[in-house]
Amino acid sequence: MDTLYPRCAGIDVHKANVVVCVRCGDAPGPVFEEVRTFGTMTADLLALADWLASHGVTHVAMESTGVYWKPVFNILEGSVHVLLVNAEHIKTVPGRKTDVKDCQWIAQLLQHGLLKASFVPPEPIRELRDLTRQRTQLIGERSAAANRIQKVLEDANIKLASVATDVLGASGRDMLEALIAGATDPEKLAELARKRLREKIPALRLALQGRVTDHHRFLLRVHLDHVAHLEDLIGRLGARIEEALAPFAPAAERLQTIPGVSQRVAETVLAEIGPQMAQFPSADHLASWAGMCSGNNESAGKRRSGRTTKGNRWLKRILVQAAWAASHTTGTYLAGQYRRLAKRRGRKRALVAVGHTLLVIMYHVLKHGTTYAELGPNFLDRLEPERLTRQLVKRLEALGHKVTLEPRPAA
Repeated sequence: MDTLYPRCAGIDVHKANVVVCVRCGDAPGPVFEEVRTFGTMTADLLALADWLASHGVTHVAMESTGVYWKPVFNILEGSVHVLLVNAEHIKTVPGRKTDVKDCQWIAQLLQHGLLKASFVPPEPIRELRDLTRQRTQLIGERSAAANRIQKVLEDANIKLASVATDVLGASGRDMLEALIAGATDPEKLAELARKRLREKIPALRLALQGRVTDHHRFLLRVHLDHVAHLEDLIGRLGARIEEALAPFAPAAERLQTIPGVSQRVAETVLAEIGPQMAQFPSADHLASWAGMCSGNNESAGKRRSGRTTKGNRWLKRILVQAAWAASHTTGTYLAGQYRRLAKRRGRKRALVAVGHTLLVIMYHVLKHGTTYAELGPNFLDRLEPERLTRQLVKRLEALGHKVTLEPRPAA
């Protein structure tokens, strides 16, 4: 087998240590191998970098093990070419599972060019990614805290959520603060409603009549304080994200020309895939990496499953959210695509399909530096009018009608 990288190394990464195999075979004869174990403290990793340099190592491969690969990557980045490899792509020989065997196997695969590097964006994008992912997690925690508030209200026989759309809106918070302060009169509580919610004051009087105890007030205070703390953190992260996104503001603005893509969606997309598309050969490659395309599981001429593949869960989540927003737009191709697919494939599959289309559009917008051009909801009908005509005639005939088509004279 050909040797692609004469001087390379494989690293088996763990929390407390890394096992490294240097493999050198740039001259005829047997391949030189040496295995060492290093700690994961910064001083240990710097010693690892010096050891690799003493052997003239040019390429290093390691598995993406949790977050433990990051310190190693940060130290080695710039001095050698580091390949971060998906652990599922490295299948060791059965019956030979030790740390030493693992690093030797990785080094051997790397030397012959049998490993494919995962996408690791540059440091500014990695920092932006950390911020957007942390914000997403905090937003999820805020939703969980809001659900806890709702649980306490139900236990106190307060049915505020049955009348108000948002319990934590301006009116809802005023009512919660009044309940915590000891107010029990449902009429006075209902008068705290603002704007359009005042139209529901009669229903609010019924919903706010309950049995609120000191225990409920204590829990409501704790949960409201938790929500306020989370909202403060989310706001701070949002400000930091805007600063980190400033160099990529033009790309974010172009993405926001796409229906359903808000500022937050654009921030998350750029954090996950970056503003440059050189790392993805095609839009199909990007969709496969993100897990937004159909799977391919076939055996003996039979297709077993077409479920979407595993991919970037952060990107997949935000694309589905953007697809839901795009499906509610008026006069757009994406909304028309959603309605067309939802009729025969269901809403969930239609959202994934629209999310895939969004990702393809984003790929071309970022790659070519252009903006979104709207095709219209009836683009496919105009593209293939004969096909649409056949479908409509078939449906009418299925209803028992005899259809005769006559071309309309040109105006």
